Amino acid sequence: MKELDIENKIPHPSEKLKINSVLEKNAEAEPFNYSTNNLKLLADALRYAARYQSKRSKFLSAYYKMLGFNPDTIKKYSDIEKIPFVFVNALKERDLTTLPPEEIILELKSSGTSGQRSRMQLDLGSLLRVRRMAYNVFNALGLADLKNEHDYLCFTYDPEFAGDVGTAWTDKLLTYFTKKGEIYYSFKWDAAKKDFYFDIENAVKKMKEYEEKQSMVRLLGFPAFALKLTEEFKKVFGRYPKLNPASSVITGGGWKNLSDEAIDKKTYRKILADNLSIPVENVRDLFGMVEHGVAYVDCRLGNFHIPIYGKIISRDPISLKNIGYGKKGLLQFITPYLTSYPSFSVLSSDWGEVKEGCDCGIDGPVLEVCGRAGVRKLKGCAVSAAHMLK
Repeated sequence: MKELDIENKIPHPSEKLKINSVLEKNAEAEPFNYSTNNLKLLADALRYAARYQSKRSKFLSAYYKMLGFNPDTIKKYSDIEKIPFVFVNALKERDLTTLPPEEIILELKSSGTSGQRSRMQLDLGSLLRVRRMAYNVFNALGLADLKNEHDYLCFTYDPEFAGDVGTAWTDKLLTYFTKKGEIYYSFKWDAAKKDFYFDIENAVKKMKEYEEKQSMVRLLGFPAFALKLTEEFKKVFGRYPKLNPASSVITGGGWKNLSDEAIDKKTYRKILADNLSIPVENVRDLFGMVEHGVAYVDCRLGNFHIPIYGKIISRDPISLKNIGYGKKGLLQFITPYLTSYPSFSVLSSDWGEVKEGCDCGIDGPVLEVCGRAGVRKLKGCAVSAAHMLK
């Protein structure tokens, strides 16, 4: 298990990458610039990634041979859908690491409760690229601020005890996107029970402290906990908190409540913004997968924009054909940054659609995630955390 403090030993994600290959060129592209050059750059990067990994992975080599796929056939953007996918469950059942153990500097795992956890093993190059891409996305959406200090209230696992949980690494990384003030993690470790618990009493106190000093505050983590905290604050103080209006919220990890019923995201944004006395456009959501790594983040209108760092395809669940824009299907996630794990083309268990654009003015397609597919629901990070709300 690699410790999450690796972030303290490598360059800040705002620093430009040293260009060693087309993979770094893709990671340095403007995230929502869908120019002809950037589309070709993505195709070139994916051809490079498929070549690189198929030469080092016995699994991929045999898989490509069985399907008659040659990475050299990826010459332009429209060819990307030819890349064979690996179903996400394979990443839960097998160790498919491409590189030798000594080259892996960070291992992350999903925090699902179904007994199987996906793992992602990153070499230095892959780690630097995925961090840089995330920073570029947040910066392009106006969510990076290295000039002003932000205090953090995190509804996620304390990274000192979280080990290799992917969501803990993600939220720790997000604190690097602003100038840091205080960082408070509200999921505390109970050594006796060997489990995390939501320390809501001290989280309320911390919220009151931030309110009183009127610092810029950023709330991070699972959506249900942020809303729960504002309601608990009202019980204690007879009113909702009034944060500095430049404060913000970045949620991530699922939109299920304890009854396992979907919460409408746009309604949630308005309620939480009102409860915190901040503009609704300051409440954003983040979608990501430990198996994939690319950050899909809300614009000011609340829609997930797909950066040029990859491609998402909606596939028919029976024929697995690409069904194009505006139709719900199984989501395939493709990205070239990985040189350490063969999940650069993964068919997920997520049900959703890709839409052609958004009224916010940002170029490129947008993603709508509609939930998990299948009769038997796959439990993920949000469900794992939900027991702490009981």
